[in-house]
Amino acid sequence: MSRLARTAGLTDVQQEILSTVRNFVDKEIIPVATELEHRDEYPTDIVEGLKELGLFGLMIPEEYGGLGESLLTYALCVEEIARGWMSVSGIINTHFIVAYMLKQHGTQEQKDTFLPRMALGEVRGAFSMSEPALGSDVSAISSKGVRDGDEYVLDGQKMWLTNGGSSTLVAVLCRSDEGHPEGTAPHKSMTTFLVEKEAGFGEVRPGLTIPGKIDKMGYKGVDTTELIMDGLRIPANRVLGGTTGRGFYQMMDGVEVGRVNVAARGCGVAQRAFELGVSYAQQRETFGKPIAQHQAIQFKLAEMGTKVEAAHAMMVNAARKKDSGERNDLEAGMAKYLASEYCKEVVEDAFRIHGGYGFSKEYEIERLYREAPMLLIGEGTAEIQKMIIGRRLLEEYRLEG
Repeated sequence: MSRLARTAGLTDVQQEILSTVRNFVDKEIIPVATELEHRDEYPTDIVEGLKELGLFGLMIPEEYGGLGESLLTYALCVEEIARGWMSVSGIINTHFIVAYMLKQHGTQEQKDTFLPRMALGEVRGAFSMSEPALGSDVSAISSKGVRDGDEYVLDGQKMWLTNGGSSTLVAVLCRSDEGHPEGTAPHKSMTTFLVEKEAGFGEVRPGLTIPGKIDKMGYKGVDTTELIMDGLRIPANRVLGGTTGRGFYQMMDGVEVGRVNVAARGCGVAQRAFELGVSYAQQRETFGKPIAQHQAIQFKLAEMGTKVEAAHAMMVNAARKKDSGERNDLEAGMAKYLASEYCKEVVEDAFRIHGGYGFSKEYEIERLYREAPMLLIGEGTAEIQKMIIGRRLLEEYRLEG
């Protein structure tokens, strides 16, 4: 393990899992990540390796064939994977959120149907909340699910669907007015639908189209797509939890643990940037000595290392709070906000340490420099996190009387 970002109090099992994942990252991900990223190529071999390690079922209960591990274990694994290539951690994350939502909110039939195959990676999950015109305003969702006998008919367009092409099960948030009279608060008339589909692009089932991948600045390799529903029919038993009107709360529960995941990704990318920066600083010489011996560079390294350590500590705290069964939206918001901001800063400092070479695609830091900005947006922007944090702090420190 690295000298930075160590986690106290881990069990022998947790340490063994993390050691296995770290070795996999060092041997199977880091050597090929930049080449695959530059080609925007899906990391099929890496994903197959993660299946063999059991990571697709890491938090799925043992009764469904998973490993039954904690959110903390999962977050620490994500941190390691993101250290190798952030896109791979994204492939795992959306799958994990859907599995978590099924575990927490699904009917017994839904759990029995999907969780065993998700644990093996045979069914791959994605979740879809955002739309082209809505951004952070979830209440403005316009996609609809309308009851028609024993089915629902779904119409609408969704956006920024990670794993859109490679997934075979998508949790889709739609408005459903059934049983919710006009004037009902928007968040109380939303439903999560479990949509099964074929992997691939184009019309993946009648009424459901996944256009080609969105071309992105970074976060390449993983397929990010739109999702278009036009008269998509699904059985009524594919309403998550079996009851309409609960979708907003189910999605927010999933996003809450997703924020811990994004914090873990920020920690992993920042760790890798620090490793690259501290290594290059000891090899590159100017004015007759390695630049690591110049005070200006030492100051940068000191700031970078401190930020890596602080972000990791907050991420671990948020994961442990969730594992304890306590409310953790404050801690998750703080961890996501701090880790993503610090990640951007640590990556930029490592980029500066590399000088002109940081601008070259031959150096790994160039890839990290394009990846870090996604974390400022994913699972809620910094501004959204600060709103959540501010409101929760006012709840905690509310004056009486």
